[in-house]
Amino acid sequence: MVEKIIKSDADWREQLTDEQYRVTRKHGTERPGSHEDLPTEAGTFTCICCGAPLFEQETKFESHCGWPSFYAPADEETVGMSRDDSFGMQRIEVHCNRCDAHLGHVFPDGPQPTGLRYCINGVALNFAPKD
Repeated sequence: MVEKIIKSDADWREQLTDEQYRVTRKHGTERPGSHEDLPTEAGTFTCICCGAPLFEQETKFESHCGWPSFYAPADEETVGMSRDDSFGMQRIEVHCNRCDAHLGHVFPDGPQPTGLRYCINGVALNFAPKD
């Protein structure tokens, strides 16, 4: 069971940049191609809001969709999914189970071994290099 982090809206606004807040707390989407400079060395992508481990570098792949893509979460308990019917579409939203930050969406068109493409807003991620 993941320990929940609950903060007031004012606390999130104080901690995050305007763009981080808009994407993670208000379910926004960053402009495609905004984060082509993400680290490439070994390590873990973590939640910008709470630091929870989300995705490992070795699961990142180039999907040419304009957002960082991964084929599996680092921990199935940390990354959650829910149905998203916004904008007249049916999608599966991906969120941090620890703090409920909106991360992006998951699609069934990724590479093996999972066949999934976790399409994640780069602004929702921090990076912790492997020691």
